[in-house]
Amino acid sequence: MFFQNFNWYFDYINLMKSLRHLLALMLLASGLVAHSQTSNSSTPSLDRVEPPNWWVGMQHSGLQLMVHGRQIAKLRPELSHPGVTLRGVTRVESSNYLFLNLDIAPDAAAGEFEIRFRDEQGVALRHRYALHARAALSAQRQGFGPKDVIYLLVPDRFANGNPANDHVPALSEGVNRADPGARHGGDLQGIAQHLDYIAAMGFTQIWPTPLTENNQPTYSYHGYSTTDLYQVDARFGRNEEYARLVATARSKGIGFIQDIVLNHIGSGHWWMRDLPSRDWLNQWRTFTETNHKRTTLLDTYAAPSDRKGFTDGWFVKTMPDLNQRNPLLAEYLIQNSIWWVEYAGLSGIREDTFSYSDRAFLSRWAQRVLQEYPKLNIVGEEMTGSPALVAYWQRGKRNHDGFEPNMPSMMDFPLLWAMRDGLAEPEDPQNHGTGLGRLYELLAHDFLYPDPGNLVTFDGNHDTSRLFSVLNGDVALTRMAMVYLATMRGIPQFFYGTEVLMSSPKQRDDGLVRADFPGGWPGDRVNAVTGQGLTTAQRDAQEFLRKLLTWRKSAPAVHTGKLMHFAPQHGTYVYFRYNDSQKVMVVLNKNVSATTLDTTRFADMLGPRSWGRDVMDQTRHALGQSLRVPARSALVLEVSP
Repeated sequence: MFFQNFNWYFDYINLMKSLRHLLALMLLASGLVAHSQTSNSSTPSLDRVEPPNWWVGMQHSGLQLMVHGRQIAKLRPELSHPGVTLRGVTRVESSNYLFLNLDIAPDAAAGEFEIRFRDEQGVALRHRYALHARAALSAQRQGFGPKDVIYLLVPDRFANGNPANDHVPALSEGVNRADPGARHGGDLQGIAQHLDYIAAMGFTQIWPTPLTENNQPTYSYHGYSTTDLYQVDARFGRNEEYARLVATARSKGIGFIQDIVLNHIGSGHWWMRDLPSRDWLNQWRTFTETNHKRTTLLDTYAAPSDRKGFTDGWFVKTMPDLNQRNPLLAEYLIQNSIWWVEYAGLSGIREDTFSYSDRAFLSRWAQRVLQEYPKLNIVGEEMTGSPALVAYWQRGKRNHDGFEPNMPSMMDFPLLWAMRDGLAEPEDPQNHGTGLGRLYELLAHDFLYPDPGNLVTFDGNHDTSRLFSVLNGDVALTRMAMVYLATMRGIPQFFYGTEVLMSSPKQRDDGLVRADFPGGWPGDRVNAVTGQGLTTAQRDAQEFLRKLLTWRKSAPAVHTGKLMHFAPQHGTYVYFRYNDSQKVMVVLNKNVSATTLDTTRFADMLGPRSWGRDVMDQTRHALGQSLRVPARSALVLEVSP
């Protein structure tokens, strides 16, 4: 049952406990009930220990174990293992929890050891806990970066490789493909079956929306209402299957970025049946939705109540808001993120609803993860069109309020909106801030970012309408967007299906935005992998992006080179990416007719004898005086000399 008023709920539970205790004392005093009989109902048990295992050789020597079981707090834990010390035990409001604070020395021995839980009579419970050896060079794993191109997919909607896991008796919701808001059956095996396709398209990283268990009665497919933070949802597969998938993808040159949610859980999480303490959640007298006023965290004039309304309010009634100011919960969440990186072999983390969590915790969380993996990349979601708000969170930013962020990367929502609006709207020669001018002027704000080259740029995601639809079904404009993302500074991400022009309503409709990938289910009439049923426009767009991303792999100037752009004129926009060894010229032409550019205007980058080779068809173009650009097209030229 989900209670809106948790304070009332805890008062009620405590009252019932007091009444039962008083009744037991009265009965015991009257001789009607023997003490030995009452104790049978409270015999301690052990249900789970989290993290389920750990590793020797981590930079941070501390390890907090959450132990849950009936009346487990009555017991005294002890252990003996070379290099492992039990530093202390923390008990909380619920007697069904113990928090064990361990120290693991650098020379601790890998292997299993026994944790014993004692009562007055002796050892009441035992648990075998495993310390594993870390994989070679685990701490130095390379995270995703500007050399990569990310493929974002929604696992439930991508491909169903194992229909046998569509319905799991222990989980509430089954499959109904006819309902856009229900589960459709995509899984880990489906992703595994498409790895060759993803690699052949030129993608080098996969970001799946959350894979952890979402045992909710309805609307559980998206993964953002976690009910077990240490288990892959059984309708996707098993933990072991996930680790194998990541390893297989790595062998094909593809890394995995895990989507992690620190802000909230699902109302079906097992904690909700037995919270460790009242302050485990941000609680209100009645249900209070977040005000979504993200500016309150930076606004020097903002009322404290508005800041609290942003961070402590809930998204919806089925997403309880976590209180990361609780130190036990904070440590739990930090360790959970590290556990998944180590266990699954990840190359990065994407952190959902980033700024809604406590900001001091967010800084500490990122710092701890990067302490273990200095080269890992982490990207946060701040869904705003304001570069100043996004920049506030990036590592190295000197903020007005002294806040020190530790996030290496952020999602570049400002560039997304500028690109979409700038390509979709007509050019207005009287308004330089519209059309392609939006792209030009947006980049002028890059001075706000400590590291604009490490931002993740993207065509859209699971929370936005699809690119092809926003651009009014215009294939030429969609190609321009593909070129822009592939050649602009940052780390490009494409939403699954963009390559085959998948569409959606222009207004947000999550179920339709996250439609099934064509060919991911047996019997699909259209198959993006084989090409069956694709239109000519879809096949051409897919091949265009494949060629573009394949070329990008060998374009260091695009990865980490400098950027110089020239103010848009007459429906065209020209910019260069360059380093000491390579120079790339990009031309966007929105005009309905071919346009001849006076290339002497670009003398900062081009000489009178410069020429360029089209990276798509290898055509050679003289660039000394002029360049004729086809109508409604994007050119990418490697320039010499």
